[in-house]
Amino acid sequence: MNHWLVKSEPDVYSFAQFRKDKTTAWTGIRNFQARNFLKAMAKGDEVFFYHSVTDKAVIGLASVLKTAYPDPTVEPDEKGEWVCVDLKAGKLFPRPVPLDEIKAHPGLKNLLFVRQSRLSVTPLGEKEASALRSLGGL
Repeated sequence: MNHWLVKSEPDVYSFAQFRKDKTTAWTGIRNFQARNFLKAMAKGDEVFFYHSVTDKAVIGLASVLKTAYPDPTVEPDEKGEWVCVDLKAGKLFPRPVPLDEIKAHPGLKNLLFVRQSRLSVTPLGEKEASALRSLGGL
């Protein structure tokens, strides 16, 4: 199993809404590197959900329900083979893990999403995933 982190602005699509929906298509990714990460996701992979912009914290878990398929939100004039995946909502962290804490943690401060903050989908290693789960209270 691989581990991933996805980011969403809570006023656009919050983890609370995701949990109400139970599943969602993770659409709208228009960065080639993030697209390639979506293509690498496998069914059952663990996904960490990060609220960006305002909350700036990892707040819960999800899993990959369906692997990459053509993104139905692609506009006719957009170039590239854009894809999406289906995610299934999981547990809410008992304690959100704020970005400041992630940056201060020796095992997390070099995460790709910290170094390349514009990426909305990034991979995590097993040790990083374990540290985030632990910090989040799971």
